Amino acid sequence: MTDNLSSEERRKNMSAIRSTHSKLENRISRALWQRGFRFRRNVKNLLGKPDIAIKKYKIVIFVDSCYWHGCEIHGSLPKSNEDYWITKLERNKQRDLKVTHYYLSMGWSILRLWEHQFKKDCFEQTMDQLCSFISQSKDMKKDRT
Repeated sequence: MTDNLSSEERRKNMSAIRSTHSKLENRISRALWQRGFRFRRNVKNLLGKPDIAIKKYKIVIFVDSCYWHGCEIHGSLPKSNEDYWITKLERNKQRDLKVTHYYLSMGWSILRLWEHQFKKDCFEQTMDQLCSFISQSKDMKKDRT
């Protein structure tokens, strides 16, 4: 199937896709802040630029997009230029594994959540899971010192 957009229209569409401060990321950040958690977003000097980071307690959280990170449930491939997209999405998955192994080997607590886990009907449940992870990780780090 051929692309129904011109290369200029496709470029414009692709450049509009945000890598930081998306609506979902903003919603999660607001909810965490309201629950009393303090953190930094998209920390550039940490590997993989985690969506949420608490350096003091060595905690990083990634919220992976179903499309860009190859979710088994919701991920899909474009119909045009399939070879490129298969390679691209596979590289993303390999990079995610590398980043996860890096943080684990450095003694950090890492949590990867899928975008679909924050859908309307399960947002609060996922936020509870996220807050619990942060609290437990903080307690573990405090106990070690």
